[in-house]
Amino acid sequence: MKLDAVKGGGALLVMLGLMVGSAWTAWTWQANAYGQQLAAKETVYQTERTHLANANSALIIAEQGKRLALEQWLAASDQAHYRALTDEKTKQERLRDRLATADLRLSVLLDTTPATGSDGMQTTTSPGGVVHGTARAQLDRAHAQRIIGITGDGDQGLIALQACQSYVKEILQSGREN
Repeated sequence: MKLDAVKGGGALLVMLGLMVGSAWTAWTWQANAYGQQLAAKETVYQTERTHLANANSALIIAEQGKRLALEQWLAASDQAHYRALTDEKTKQERLRDRLATADLRLSVLLDTTPATGSDGMQTTTSPGGVVHGTARAQLDRAHAQRIIGITGDGDQGLIALQACQSYVKEILQSGREN
């Protein structure tokens, strides 16, 4: 009986060894399969992250290009605005110099129509001129220069307004493109 018990115990050990071996094999196979699944998921994740990073980089480069284009446009616009202001100031200075040296006189037409019912039309004109109202009055130099200064300020305001309008138009256009 002792021999049968040893044989039975040996068979039990062999069977136990086979069970442990098959369990070990199954566990190893599952671990390998799970490791492959994790590796595949990691690869997909890394690919997605790479694509997102590339898309983000492309977006940043595009925005930098837009910013550079806008900066260049603003620089060109500022130069044009500065040039227009400088030209206008130069014209105003020349006009003031001509008024100061009596090279140019500022005059105004005088209203010589009677206040009675001629609808503001002059009855006669001089044969040598096309302008109605030959009576003219020359302005004092100081007054003429003040008038030129006022119109110069107005011209500068109009130039600044045009620059602002073109800036707003450009901003609105770039907003529509986005």
